[in-house]
Amino acid sequence: MSTTDESTPARSAAADGESGAESGRDAIVRAARRAFTLRPYAEVTMRGIAAAAGVSPSLIVKRFGSKEALFNTVADFRTAADELFAAPPAALGRHLVLTMVELRDRFRGDPLLRVVFSLGIEDERTLLRARFREQVTDRLAASLTGPDAQLRAELIAGQLLGLGATLSLHRPDGAGARTSAERLADLYAPGLQRLIDGS
Repeated sequence: MSTTDESTPARSAAADGESGAESGRDAIVRAARRAFTLRPYAEVTMRGIAAAAGVSPSLIVKRFGSKEALFNTVADFRTAADELFAAPPAALGRHLVLTMVELRDRFRGDPLLRVVFSLGIEDERTLLRARFREQVTDRLAASLTGPDAQLRAELIAGQLLGLGATLSLHRPDGAGARTSAERLADLYAPGLQRLIDGS
């Protein structure tokens, strides 16, 4: 995560005014991602999310309607998957790395990594893992040709999660933070491409 990560409460988001509409929504989603992945659903409150996001609880209700609707937004990986998989198979490895870095910068947090925090939790957060499997891993497997497509898709997803975890672990002054996306792709994409190609 380039400058901020999902564990950091949002700075003053000026979200009640129209000028801060987008930043307020983004702050709410980041705070909700952290809350829903680290605590059982029943323990998460709109008030707590609002405090972490630096907005009023009424703004969350206005934007999302309910806690369930906000959870469903957090548990949706389709937008990230659309961008990650928007390349032909022969160029997909490099595209995955470059797009992952770009999405992390844009979202000020990793678009996929939240699923890792839900491992081993047996409550509503199982939906997070099911959605990840359906919207990321299974979708990727369906686009691969050759043997072991499901296994290769799972390994590719794991490598993307590993890339996100590594960049987060060594922020803000690690070598990855000082390295261009192009150079990261030079080093990381060939392994992904081998899995994509099945070679």
